[in-house]
Amino acid sequence: MNPVNPLDSIYFINLPENFKLSENAIHIDPSIPLPVQKKDADSPGTFNMAELTPEQVLAGLLTILAYDKSNKDIMYYRSLLKEARPNLKKELTEAAILKAKNEDYELAEEIFSALRGFDPDDMTTVLNTALFLDQRADSYRRSGLLEDADAYDEDALSYYKEALNAEPAMPDAFFNAGFYYLKKYDYHHAKDNFETYLALTCDVKDEDLGENGLYKKERAQQIVNEISNRNMDDDHFNAAYKLISSGEEEKGLDEIRAFLEKNPNVWNAWFMLGWGMRRIANYDAARQAFNKALECEGGDTPDTYNELAICLLELGDLDAAGKCLEKALAKEPENTKIISNLGYMALKAGNPAKAAAYFQTVLEIDPNDMIAQTELAKLDV
Repeated sequence: MNPVNPLDSIYFINLPENFKLSENAIHIDPSIPLPVQKKDADSPGTFNMAELTPEQVLAGLLTILAYDKSNKDIMYYRSLLKEARPNLKKELTEAAILKAKNEDYELAEEIFSALRGFDPDDMTTVLNTALFLDQRADSYRRSGLLEDADAYDEDALSYYKEALNAEPAMPDAFFNAGFYYLKKYDYHHAKDNFETYLALTCDVKDEDLGENGLYKKERAQQIVNEISNRNMDDDHFNAAYKLISSGEEEKGLDEIRAFLEKNPNVWNAWFMLGWGMRRIANYDAARQAFNKALECEGGDTPDTYNELAICLLELGDLDAAGKCLEKALAKEPENTKIISNLGYMALKAGNPAKAAAYFQTVLEIDPNDMIAQTELAKLDV
């Protein structure tokens, strides 16, 4: 089945005389056809000029900006929109952010694309696009759509890089990119970005930063200190994550062991050792590593308890696994990974009805969760 091309929903027409695109007095060049969005009721090849509305023209112009950025008349189309709707960029930005917040990702992506077509030089839109794609990747990863998540992460990174190269520099681009690298366990780049954010805002007065700006400075400094104090921007640490996540677990485990020889009290490193061990099904060694992570300062996290529970389930210790999952869930009550693992534990305990209830709960939180959908299908409930 061929994907639908949004440009197929466009007619190009010459506007009739006395047609008003907006309340503003706008000069329309009659020699340049305008894109018009078809109505849902239009039959193929039909178009009723008498029923044409300004909204159809505006929608057609936005579709061109979103999907045909090389159109030879795009500069003219931009100028028309700016005249017809002076506040359009603000309206579209608010709409895109709201759609993203409500996880209406397809429409949000379309609006962001139109915004970039409307004003390609607006770096705020570029940064908002990066944040949106970053959020979308996280949502897909929670739902078990790992390949889609990785693809959107790559897209997000390309827009972050564009925003990081903006002139003049945008402090918020460095702050948000820092968190992107943080979730990728790329502590070297995370630290660099947070340090740049701090450098760009160091001379700004507190009253000019506001409450949110002050929070960002404190948070950025806290993360920089944590990375430095735990030596997490070390080459061994970064190499370990890249190798383990790309399927070269044994090489990655060698790297993280080399890091731990000099930094034995870093919980993140013990966590990574456990993660690598679990991936190669060495569950007892992984269990020991996760327990070491819990003993270190900062290691008492939902992810640590959840990973330890997975190992304990594989080792057959259901009681200990249940206690770990309860601790994890107490910290993050809507974490679907944890709830799914409670479902798996119920299955191992021979209680399919209880397992189904857990997977149903996952779908109430995230209807797109592939793991819960798959398991419920197996249970035929």
